[in-house]
Amino acid sequence: MTGNADKLQNVALGTASADLVVTNGRVLLPESRSIVDRDIAVENDRIAAVTADASDATGPETTVVDAEGKVITPGFVNAHVHVDSFQPFERAYHRILATGTTAVVTEVCEFGSCFGEPGVRQLLEATADLPIRVFGTVPPQAFLDAFSIGYDQFDDTDREELSALLQEDRIVGTGEIPWIQLVGRSSPAESLAARARALGKTVSGHGAGCSGRRLTALAATITDDHEMVSSEEVAERLENGIHSIGRYGTFRDDIDALADAYERFGSAELSLSTDWIWPTDIVSEGYMDAVVRRAIEAGIDPVDAVRMATLNPARHFGLPDIGSLSPGSRADIVVLDDLEDVAIETVISGGEIVVDGGTPVVESRSHAYPEWFCDSISLSLNEGALRVPTADGSDGAVRSIHCEGGTVTSETTVEPAVADGEFVATADRDALKVALFDRSPSGVGDGFTGFLSGFGLEAGAVATSHTWQTPGVIAVGADEDAMRRSIADVIEMGGGWAVRGHETTRVTFPTPIGARCADRDISETAEKMADVSSALRELGARLEEPALILQALSFTGVPSLRMSFSGYEDVFARETVGTDPST
Repeated sequence: MTGNADKLQNVALGTASADLVVTNGRVLLPESRSIVDRDIAVENDRIAAVTADASDATGPETTVVDAEGKVITPGFVNAHVHVDSFQPFERAYHRILATGTTAVVTEVCEFGSCFGEPGVRQLLEATADLPIRVFGTVPPQAFLDAFSIGYDQFDDTDREELSALLQEDRIVGTGEIPWIQLVGRSSPAESLAARARALGKTVSGHGAGCSGRRLTALAATITDDHEMVSSEEVAERLENGIHSIGRYGTFRDDIDALADAYERFGSAELSLSTDWIWPTDIVSEGYMDAVVRRAIEAGIDPVDAVRMATLNPARHFGLPDIGSLSPGSRADIVVLDDLEDVAIETVISGGEIVVDGGTPVVESRSHAYPEWFCDSISLSLNEGALRVPTADGSDGAVRSIHCEGGTVTSETTVEPAVADGEFVATADRDALKVALFDRSPSGVGDGFTGFLSGFGLEAGAVATSHTWQTPGVIAVGADEDAMRRSIADVIEMGGGWAVRGHETTRVTFPTPIGARCADRDISETAEKMADVSSALRELGARLEEPALILQALSFTGVPSLRMSFSGYEDVFARETVGTDPST
């Protein structure tokens, strides 16, 4: 052997000095599910030895981290997250490191659904040299043809460019494919999934509402799923050979369901993630440290909780050099003051100390995004864009989306007021207007206006370009004029959020990078998102997190009635319907 392997062996044998030694700690070994008194010797960016005594590998130039009374774990791996929203990851990664997280597996469906392969490239380039590992998945939106959003915006060349990304080392598989797009039908997404599996890479499913025979059919295509809200759903996935990823973030808390299934099945095929997590929650509660803490509180053994956040996701996504403290692994190491509290003291990423005393010693970074990526909204509204003629209803009623809570919606009817031959937003009848318009660079501004109930807005309007997995601008309002103005605000900012009252602007939050991200510190982003939510509540929105449903209304991964550029999407029926409830 030559090169670094020789150095690793020499350090392991005690015949050469390590670059860094973590000493006097209690080392958590996820493979054996044990905690042992050991030292860890690091050469360059790799672990050379986990040994009872590394004093013979400790020289005058060796950096020594004294972990007496502390627990040492591998760096945490976030098994499922969406980092291409709110702000660029390079502006937030240092706060993520401070939570003990040294690697993330992220969807790239926000950049990818708008820009295709070039959008994914932007994320890969922006995060390439960070002291945190960022692994992506190929966004499947260009391959999803069951509804009117996505597929027609791309051609076969675009799809081939996206598929070719599976050859990239930092691409671990395909992004989440909703089951409704796969089960019981022939779908172009099958070709993407087959290519991923042929390359030994993962296929992430989005199985919300999928069970029984349909789940069995889905299991033939996907390798993992994170959409489980009960222990029975977790168990059903495990029984079908689907790696199950539990979530604790802004979107959901499914950890109790995971903990119940863990009691039956053990930890081997379970991983942990944040899924969608907003800057407000990262700042106030944490990241993967909070997820592991929540798992322990739910009754999962602390060693297994750490395993679910380290070794399990690393193995599942084919990342053999992370998630472990075994010799030869990348030196991603976390020193905890307390295991059950998951109190972060020191974080080492690639052999370098990046967090000391719980505080990052690295800073946020910037990336030079191209102009086309920061000026990407192609949208102008025609005069009648927000009109719903009375001819599009039936006996004074129109079909409406109803907000049930969280991201769940259902179908209902409302009876809005009528003026000048059209239905108008009528807050006191719980009949707000909702509109979604295509903002993609090659789009022509197609859009659809319908109605929304259960949101609770009493006045004004809100608009945003943050529409999940859809290159759109969505607006909800009790006032058509305020809707139009809020949409104009978003277009002028190049993306973001705008909340308007009757006449005045309440809040604007620009996110021009890909129309998704704001080039600012994460604490500032958290404040702006909190301002958006507060302004909506002041205008009467009664949902626990009104900004959440706005983003999800265009997302067909949750079976229900959703928005598209040409009508409502009846997800279970796989068809587009209009505002007339009689059709």
